[in-house]
Amino acid sequence: MKCKRAFAATLLLVLGLCLGGALHAQSPELVMRDYSSGQIKKGVRSIGFGGDGATWGNYGLVWKDAGSALVDYGDTRFTDGNEFRFAAVGATSPALWNGLAIYLIAMSQDSNDVSFNAKSPGLGPSAVPVIGSGRDQALFSKIAMPLGNGVSAGVLLSYEVSKFDATSVSNPAQRVRYETDWRPSGGFGVAWQPNDKLLAGFRALLNTDLERRIDSTGKAEGTARSQEYRLGISVSPWKGGWLDAGVTSLEKRNELNATHSSATHPNLGLEQWFLNRRLALRFGLDETSPTAGLSYKMPPFNLDVVYVRNMAKARSELFGSESNSVIATLSLDYRSFSGRP
Repeated sequence: MKCKRAFAATLLLVLGLCLGGALHAQSPELVMRDYSSGQIKKGVRSIGFGGDGATWGNYGLVWKDAGSALVDYGDTRFTDGNEFRFAAVGATSPALWNGLAIYLIAMSQDSNDVSFNAKSPGLGPSAVPVIGSGRDQALFSKIAMPLGNGVSAGVLLSYEVSKFDATSVSNPAQRVRYETDWRPSGGFGVAWQPNDKLLAGFRALLNTDLERRIDSTGKAEGTARSQEYRLGISVSPWKGGWLDAGVTSLEKRNELNATHSSATHPNLGLEQWFLNRRLALRFGLDETSPTAGLSYKMPPFNLDVVYVRNMAKARSELFGSESNSVIATLSLDYRSFSGRP
């Protein structure tokens, strides 16, 4: 009963807070991150039932995956033909001092020839149709450990660089290049799981990039910052079932584009396990994007797949308003080969 009351109270808080406005469109090399690294930081299971990075995507829970490795693949296709895809590989160390675990993952994302509207001094006084392609490469490390009494804490360290080259459709001689230089970025998370029917948490993500735009008029630079805060709770009111509710608050500042934006959106989800916890089905709402997912366990392997309709639409519609995304993760529990639990 206490778990149900806590979930209901959190749900009301989520709905009450989600009144923020839409975010302004960002530069293309930053927007494309929402289809790759932004999803990796939450994890496929979390995305499947609402993308609540404060609960099952909390950095503080990484220690529970000690002794595992994974490969990721994701594909986002817009109905206008634009496509972004990424691949990643990662591993979590065995349990170290007091249960501490270290997770490393490397990712690379690219695109096809993407069409959108861009604004740059070298392209003219207003936004014009362009076509181009981009690449995003990143390395992330998560370090987490249990602190006792159901509390866990973790940190995220990020290295990520992106670039995008675009050419005017009407005048191929007009080109613009967007690129970023790394600046210290990362985040932290705290989770509380006092029993097997309740999980609550908070997660913060602080990103900073030095952004550069190069066209026929010269080179311009500016700092791009984003601050993302998540709060959520999951409860298990029946056997094998989880209900999840959370809220995501995002603020962005971009010196190069002279923009400042903020928005707050909900994360809502349902997960149900079957076949003695070998199969799970999930449904959710990640900000404004419907999600669905499944997991199937074949020890020592675990397959997670998620589908997202209009991924990250609440954050930008630069590349299109309608899309379909699929992300799959195959993980391996390599501890099983050592014979240790």
